[in-house]
Amino acid sequence: MPKFLRVLLSSLAALVAIPPAALSQAMPTAPLRIDRGRATVVFYSADRRLAESLAEQVVSGDSFPGLPKPRKRVLIAIAPDRQRFHDWVGPAAPEWGAAVAFPESSRIVLQGSAAPSDAGDPMETLRHELAHLALHEALGDLPPRWFDEGYASVAAHEWRREDAMAANLGLAWRGMPTLDDLERQFEGGSTSAQEAYALAYRAVTDLGELGGADGLAPLLAKWKRVGSFERAVRGTYGITATEFEQRWRDKTRRRYGGLALMGDVAIAGTVIALIVVPLYLARRRRDRRRLAAMIVADQVAEAAAEKNLIADLLRESPGSGYKGPVGGGPS
Repeated sequence: MPKFLRVLLSSLAALVAIPPAALSQAMPTAPLRIDRGRATVVFYSADRRLAESLAEQVVSGDSFPGLPKPRKRVLIAIAPDRQRFHDWVGPAAPEWGAAVAFPESSRIVLQGSAAPSDAGDPMETLRHELAHLALHEALGDLPPRWFDEGYASVAAHEWRREDAMAANLGLAWRGMPTLDDLERQFEGGSTSAQEAYALAYRAVTDLGELGGADGLAPLLAKWKRVGSFERAVRGTYGITATEFEQRWRDKTRRRYGGLALMGDVAIAGTVIALIVVPLYLARRRRDRRRLAAMIVADQVAEAAAEKNLIADLLRESPGSGYKGPVGGGPS
């Protein structure tokens, strides 16, 4: 096997933790690679155009809000299909995920051109994952999950209308969460996670707005020095982390509370409709049956009364022995 191919197989095998021989047998063609700047992109021939675009994205968009320019090399592996994406990522792969970053080893695995339509824009997805790596390179394991995901969403400009609606739906169903609640919400399935991404975006955006023109830079620099989010918020903005959390919750309620209230009303209306409408329809059917029975009873009673009246008239009229027709004319 040529040395170049052995290097590629070894690189990708290290990425997915399977032997190079097994990897070469599993794939229809040998993997390829592109090196641009600090990035190495490993891919298969069907994804060449995507790989070139991703490599150029790393070079042209390699800066992130409030952080120094990242220096670590990054390995980007493009999975040729969804099954191998899950195989390469392992149990950490969420059902709705289009890419996964591994900050400890500075690696990213993402779906290739065969990805389903819900995988989203690969350029946006790559920037989201690169932001995770950049934040980890600068701050290590200091940021909690809500900040990590919120920061990556801010860096990738992922705030869209559907995310706002997801936040509203979350507010309507569960009310405004705390930051601790938000941390756990990422593990609650696709819908819960999407709501959590939207709310985390708002939290990180609100922190950046407190920094004015400097954005997140002062907070992130302070956080790295002191090693504590509480102390970094207090030292940067002059408020406690608890006060920031309350501001974020209040501001989000004001921003989306009207739509959330509409959602509450709609949900309540639906519940009422599901309970009341069947009862109303059942009562209407019961009333119809009663009315029909009353009409039949009245008709029977009227027929009986008429029969009795005729019988009484026959008994009281003279010449009751005559059997011919009543009335007549001149003979």
